[in-house]
Amino acid sequence: MNTLLLPTYFPSISHFAAIIQAEKIVFEVEDNFQKQTNRNRTYIYSPNGIQLLNIPIKHSKENRQKTKDVQIEPDFDWQKQHFKSLEAAYRSSPFFEYFEDDIQPLFVKKHKFLMDLNFEALAILTKCLRLKLDITTTSEYFHDIDANTTQDYRFLANGKRDNAIFEPYPQVFNDKHGFINNLSILDLLFNEGKFTIDYLKNQTLRFP
Repeated sequence: MNTLLLPTYFPSISHFAAIIQAEKIVFEVEDNFQKQTNRNRTYIYSPNGIQLLNIPIKHSKENRQKTKDVQIEPDFDWQKQHFKSLEAAYRSSPFFEYFEDDIQPLFVKKHKFLMDLNFEALAILTKCLRLKLDITTTSEYFHDIDANTTQDYRFLANGKRDNAIFEPYPQVFNDKHGFINNLSILDLLFNEGKFTIDYLKNQTLRFP
């Protein structure tokens, strides 16, 4: 069974659970870009609660633009801001310092295209978790998917539809704001470290 997904910026926990539980992963690379999705955003647990990290992109004059053609806006120092936000959120977490050197290069290297950055973020995560994934990409876009051969999880890139419920795990600011569900995979990684994979394998993807 194939699992069809969209590459996103440090995917949500449900998105990464789908990756971990997949037999074969197929990434959609022929879709049209949609604003206000996890293609260029992720959510973390800050000292003030949930925080959005958004990658600024260049706006196109075309009505429709393929995600693979979307370029990152270089005039904003978003990388520095994002890493500072991660430090404020997770410096005191059990595993931030353990993975810091693996993750930091993403916030220094200049990427032209959003999709390239998203795939590099995935490569960093697989390195941190010592994963070997069977990944291919699409060559054309299909509206209709054969449910007998493919689990279509492309909707997980839409944060409003990505509403899976997960078992609580320890978070840095639990005592302030309680458990916040389905954040970026970074939240789970920094809090659970090597136990991240076991956690994801044991979760059932349920969407209310």
